[in-house]
Amino acid sequence: MAQCDLQGVLEGRAGSGTYVAEPRRRVRVVRSSAQEQPSGSPFRADMKAVGRQGDWESRTDAKVPAPAEIAARLGVDEGALCVRTTYEFLADGRPVQLSTSWEPYDLTAGTLVVLPEGGPHAGSGVVNRMAAFGITVSHAVEQPEPRQATAEEASLLGIQKAALVTHIRRTYYSDQGRPVETADIVAPAAHCEIVYEIPINR
Repeated sequence: MAQCDLQGVLEGRAGSGTYVAEPRRRVRVVRSSAQEQPSGSPFRADMKAVGRQGDWESRTDAKVPAPAEIAARLGVDEGALCVRTTYEFLADGRPVQLSTSWEPYDLTAGTLVVLPEGGPHAGSGVVNRMAAFGITVSHAVEQPEPRQATAEEASLLGIQKAALVTHIRRTYYSDQGRPVETADIVAPAAHCEIVYEIPINR
């Protein structure tokens, strides 16, 4: 489901200049319902498929007021309290993807999964965490688009400022049609190839 090739790119170093970076594996990541794991992380599964060690660092802030765009995606009022988690995904210790996830606080408050990276279901993914307290996630909608990296994103990903990235807006929905999580995923285009696998139901 994933493959790599080597591609050299330029990288900027603050106060020094621009250099030819060491060749980095360009990871082909297949986004598909088949990638959802019964347990564990889809990201770790992707990295294992290409012979790399997948891991991540995260920070969760509870009861963060939802900005207007996030509120619209979650179907809640602007300013409604959410659980926001920022992620830095790593392959063999190097950052390859960023994500900021938002979940309505009133959905998970009082459950064991209120903190995505805490408790007995830590790191198991949105689908499995929601299932743990009776919510069935039926589908996700993803909207990918190319854009330039912000200064903060470039610094975290180790790429040039304004380098091309793939920005994916993803929202998970329950079988009742309620948005249960939305995220902004950012991957450097030079290092990560996003491919969609679409199941055909007959």
